[in-house]
Amino acid sequence: MNTTNMAENETLESITEHERILQEIESTDTACVGPTLRSVYDDQPNAHKRFMEKLDARIRNHDREIEKMCNFHHQGFVDAITELLKVRADAEKLMGQVTDTNQRLQEAGREVTAQTEEVIRCRLQQRNMATTVEKLQLCIPVLEMYSKLKEQLESKRYYAALKTMEQLENVYIPRVSKYRFCQIMAETLPKLREEIKEISMSDLKDFLESIRKHSDKIGETAMRQAQQHRTFISAMQKQASLGCTKPLYSLNGRTPTQHNGLHREEGAEEEESEEQVRVLTAQDLVDFSPVYRCLHIYTVLGDRDSFENYYRKQRKKQARLVLQPQSNMHETVEGYRKYFNQIVGFFVVEDHILHATQGLVTRAFTDELWNMALSKIIAVLRTHSSYCSDPDLVLELKNMIVIFADTLQGYGFTVNRLFDLLFEIRDQYNETLLKKWALVFREIFEQDNYSPIPVETEEEYKSVISRFPFHEAEIEKQPFPKKLPMSQSVPQIYTQVKEFIYASLKFSESLHRSSTEIDDMLRKSTNLLLTRTLSGCLQNLIKKPHIGLTELVQIIINTTHLEQACRYLEDFITNITNVSPETIHTTRLYGLATFKDARHAAEGEIYTKLNQKIDEFIQLADYEWGMSESDGRASGYLMDLINFLRSTFQVFTHLPNIYNDHAAMSGKVAQTACMSACKHLASSLLQMLLDPDLKQISLGAIQQFNLDVIQCELFASSEPVPGFQGDTLQLAFIDLRQLLDLFMVWDWSTYLADYGQPTSKYLRVNPSTALALLEKLVSTGQPLMKDTSKKNNIFSQFRKNDRDKQKLIETVVKQLRSLVNGMSQHS
Repeated sequence: MNTTNMAENETLESITEHERILQEIESTDTACVGPTLRSVYDDQPNAHKRFMEKLDARIRNHDREIEKMCNFHHQGFVDAITELLKVRADAEKLMGQVTDTNQRLQEAGREVTAQTEEVIRCRLQQRNMATTVEKLQLCIPVLEMYSKLKEQLESKRYYAALKTMEQLENVYIPRVSKYRFCQIMAETLPKLREEIKEISMSDLKDFLESIRKHSDKIGETAMRQAQQHRTFISAMQKQASLGCTKPLYSLNGRTPTQHNGLHREEGAEEEESEEQVRVLTAQDLVDFSPVYRCLHIYTVLGDRDSFENYYRKQRKKQARLVLQPQSNMHETVEGYRKYFNQIVGFFVVEDHILHATQGLVTRAFTDELWNMALSKIIAVLRTHSSYCSDPDLVLELKNMIVIFADTLQGYGFTVNRLFDLLFEIRDQYNETLLKKWALVFREIFEQDNYSPIPVETEEEYKSVISRFPFHEAEIEKQPFPKKLPMSQSVPQIYTQVKEFIYASLKFSESLHRSSTEIDDMLRKSTNLLLTRTLSGCLQNLIKKPHIGLTELVQIIINTTHLEQACRYLEDFITNITNVSPETIHTTRLYGLATFKDARHAAEGEIYTKLNQKIDEFIQLADYEWGMSESDGRASGYLMDLINFLRSTFQVFTHLPNIYNDHAAMSGKVAQTACMSACKHLASSLLQMLLDPDLKQISLGAIQQFNLDVIQCELFASSEPVPGFQGDTLQLAFIDLRQLLDLFMVWDWSTYLADYGQPTSKYLRVNPSTALALLEKLVSTGQPLMKDTSKKNNIFSQFRKNDRDKQKLIETVVKQLRSLVNGMSQHS
């Protein structure tokens, strides 16, 4: 029962499903039937058979409906066909009429159609033309601006070209950006900008190269204007009564100067050239437009920083090149002038750039550049100036440094270190002056005849005293012709010292120093001239072999007058500097000490040369030491020596009298020289007797020697030089006199008895001297005491049996030896 019910239920469900599928097939597009049919086969087995059966039943049902419908409408269809056949004839007739009418209409409208098409074409052209004009009106400004851009580029108006590009990009091209030519144009503009940038940079490089070549001319112009300005200001100060004036020139408009009719000292105003009259500026010598143009271009392009860095870097490199001097710069003035011109030109350009542009260079940058340059300049000048041996070149260098410093100071640069350098160069300048004047002094000394200056007329006398401050009342009273005590070198030396002061003063000018400082510099340099250069020349002169006693005497006279003239040199410096010598800080001249030292050296040289001359005469001595008896007269060499001494001491009467304490210089120098000569003569004669090479001396030789000593004593007592008291001069020979008296008188008992007593007659006889001479005494050529067995006794003329005298000699020798030994033990 249950099985039957289940079967019935399944059948009802399949029927319902098949009905749904059929409805879906009927209502669905044919392309979508496949999935529906597939569901029939996916259901229960044999379901498609039942579906087919169901489908066949449905088809048959529709066929019956179609047949019913056709049967219902068949009569109407037949009626419609019948009506249509009736209308067919009328339609064909109408068709013919329409065709005919159409042909007539076509023929009639063909011309209208042609005219209409022409009108349409014209209207279309008109519209296109209007559109074209409208578009061209938009494009023409763009093309005109681009053409203007090309013209600006061709005429190198790059800054204006960049402005034109900016307008093209921001205003004109956006209006017609859809056109291809505008796109090409827009793509070209960046390239043009880079091209402009490269061209402007190339122009800048050319400018930098050109400015390096023109720096020399720029600096020369600036320094010339500064020098003319200084000259004009100096003239203006001297002629202040003529009214205020302005400087003549300017560069960069920094120091405006104009001429107002002030007459110059040389009257050269009328011959001024056009170049001097015209106001010069840096733009007159250099075209700065490349810098301005490049700066504006890089500013517009937004790359100003890189341009500023590049410009400053390149100028630093150029500054280092400018600061490199030529290796032989120190040889000529032109070398220094070119060096200074280039540096000044460089910084004049930088100053112009500083004031003509905004921020391309700054004051800090130029100050940094100047400080770097200043250190290098000072080092270069310090090195190269040390090679200068010509004072004129050093003076030219100083003047150029002053103008160089003043020029740059006018542009706001600090130059204090340059003036400090000038003080170093001043010392070097003084050294070169000292070397130059050393040659001048040597030449004067070499050309001097070392004799008093003869003056024949009053004009000659005035000529001499105009060059040298000589005032001697006694000589002025003498009639012409007469002689001045000093030689020709004295006024020449005095004149050259004044020339040296003038030369030293030249360097002190324009150093912005006070009169007191200039006075101090002059006095110090003059002191160096006197104490080192002139003193050295005098010392060398005195030591020269060809300078004789007469020349030395004249040198003493000359130094005396030069010493007296030192106070006039003091007054000369005071008149130049207008600084009172009573000022507490005023340096005094050391000439007095210089000439005193030279005079003392000359005096010492006189003593030395006099002794040398005495030695030369002594070398001419030719004693016959074995002679039996004397010649009865003094030796010829000694008489010649005494005559030489007499004539020599006569020369000393020409020495000037300036000493007031004891005696005249003539007396003092002559006395010292005479005493020195006598002592040296006595010492030389004594040494001759005691010469170790002299082994034997006869009594006759001693007698001859005594005659020569007597002549020396006579010379000393004849007062060859006045001023000696009593027998002071004879005391120089006292040692020889007592020694010879001892041997001539043979007073040994007295000598030995009184030895060591202050009142001894032979107080100045040394036992060792007496012993040495006693052992040399000979007679018949045999020693006296060396060997008593030989025939060498002074008493050999006595009989051989006279032994008492021999014993006395032996006793004297023994006692003398004991005295000598006692002296050596005591010492």
